[in-house]
Amino acid sequence: MRGAERKEKKKRAPKIYKTGSGYYPDESYNEVYAEEVPHAPALDYRVPRWCYTLNIQDGEATCYSPRGGNYHSSLGTRCEFSCDRGFRLIGRRSVQCLSSRRWSGTAYCRQVRCHALPFITSGTYTCTNGMLLDSRCDYSCSSGYHLEGDRSRICMEDGRWSGGEPVCVDIDPPKIRCPHSREKMAEPEKLTARVYWDPPLVKDSADGTITRVTLRGPEPGSHFPEGEHVIRYTAYDRAYNRASCKFIVKVQVRRCPTLKPPQHGYLTCTSAGDNYGATCEYHCDGGYERQGTPSRVCQSSRQWSGSPPICAPMKINVNVNSAAGLLDQFYEKQRLLIISAPDPSNRYYKMQISMLQQSTCGLDLRHMTIIELVGQPPQEVGRIREQQLSANIIEELRQFQRLTPSYFNMVLIDKQGIDRERYMEPVTPEEIFTFIDDYLLSNQELIQRWEQRDICE
Repeated sequence: MRGAERKEKKKRAPKIYKTGSGYYPDESYNEVYAEEVPHAPALDYRVPRWCYTLNIQDGEATCYSPRGGNYHSSLGTRCEFSCDRGFRLIGRRSVQCLSSRRWSGTAYCRQVRCHALPFITSGTYTCTNGMLLDSRCDYSCSSGYHLEGDRSRICMEDGRWSGGEPVCVDIDPPKIRCPHSREKMAEPEKLTARVYWDPPLVKDSADGTITRVTLRGPEPGSHFPEGEHVIRYTAYDRAYNRASCKFIVKVQVRRCPTLKPPQHGYLTCTSAGDNYGATCEYHCDGGYERQGTPSRVCQSSRQWSGSPPICAPMKINVNVNSAAGLLDQFYEKQRLLIISAPDPSNRYYKMQISMLQQSTCGLDLRHMTIIELVGQPPQEVGRIREQQLSANIIEELRQFQRLTPSYFNMVLIDKQGIDRERYMEPVTPEEIFTFIDDYLLSNQELIQRWEQRDICE
């Protein structure tokens, strides 16, 4: 009966509506009932499987339960996570089994990885295990480069690489090879030789770029004088490394034994005077004439051609048929000073002869011969040194050179037989010598005069 009554009372219970701060009863009922409280599960710390069993991959969960060691997932249990080596814990380090039958957090183990290493310029690296823990990456450089910095780096537990990034540096000099040394003979009549060679072979051991090659010495195809010459090349690469090489150019001159000048004479030679192809001409002093070959040549065998001539006293043939025949004997050999006077007692004549007799050395150096024509027919006298001229030769010489027997006069004739200067009064030898030195000497004679400038003092 009591159960039926309760059902009836329940049917008669008033309706209740929630509002913001209280309840609003149904006006058709007078009785008020309180709202039923939601059912809450009873907490039981003795239940061994209150939360699901923890399981972390590549790691381990160490749990401590208030109920003891057999209650690893009961209410209140605290678990601490750890990861295997090579893995890193992500999430909560420790969690607790709550009354909601859930753990207070989550965590997992992620494999340790280092970032990918950048490639280095002119080099590379190889790794033992990629980017994973304990992987070692060894660096190497391209040919011609040297590594500066750490040669290897290891991936550490914190996900960082040990050491620092190295660099590849070009410190190797270029490779350069010069031409072989060479020898060359000078050409005939020359003391130099033209020498050619190919440029050196240059290669850079790194990037193959050669920025500059310098030459220290003459260019290929230059004329080299006698002796040894060092030619040096220097090459530079892009990193300013340099390398040098050198070779020798040797020029030889074939030379003959040094010639000695003839007694009472001298030599004039081309080039150096003793080298292959040089020609030496023999000349005689005034009053001497050459007998033998006029010149000799230095041959490739290093010997002189011919044999040396001699300078013998000049022989003048006065027994000729004409004045022209007499003068031809002096052509290109001697200069002539022809003196004409009316008689031996002529004051000008005596004065001129006296001055010339005191300057015999200067006359000989200038290759000068004196011809005297003194007196009038039929007592006229002509002489060259101690040799007497015939009356016919005296007359022809005076007519040919326009010399009058009536008064003192003289004429200076060069080696080509040309009338170069006339004098109506005596002149000093110095005036005559000055005229000859300034106007009549050849280049060879000038050189000879310079070498013998003090011989008469």
